[in-house]
Amino acid sequence: MRPAAWLMAAAIGALAACGGRAADDAKGVEVDLDGLKATTPADWKKEDPSNQFRWMQFRIPGAKGDKDDAELAISKGLGGGADANIARWKSAFKPPAGKTGDEASKVEEIKIGGMKASYLDVSGTYTAPFSKAGPQSDYRMLAVYFDGKDNAYTFKLVGPAATVEAARKGFDGWLKSFK
Repeated sequence: MRPAAWLMAAAIGALAACGGRAADDAKGVEVDLDGLKATTPADWKKEDPSNQFRWMQFRIPGAKGDKDDAELAISKGLGGGADANIARWKSAFKPPAGKTGDEASKVEEIKIGGMKASYLDVSGTYTAPFSKAGPQSDYRMLAVYFDGKDNAYTFKLVGPAATVEAARKGFDGWLKSFK
């Protein structure tokens, strides 16, 4: 009976550990940018970065009717500066018919933890250079270049336009919450 009791105790412990982890996941993930911290919205699912240039990666659930989820890729310590990154990000999109790249995008300055950051909102057909999916029509990207205290960070939220629009409030609020 002792082995059975030990197995039961182990099973209860494992369930409690899973429950605690699920509760933590339900609260979001804390992200630390050189001492500035904020917790992601709870429905963002942390993933292993898909390549060596990504520091963190999240899957953001698709909006009703969208077959694809959105993805947030965060890079740390990559160079190039805001202008070069924004130009590269814009070039990954073919604007909708009848619009120029500048008409299909907007760049503004925002604050992250009281520090300046550059914010790009661009839409059209996504033609990411390394994508295996090929061109993705009706896509949108919210991208930020931020020079932190010690590192440069980039944030690229990319996905179907409706999904990105649905995630925008949470994304913008998360960026504003860094302290």
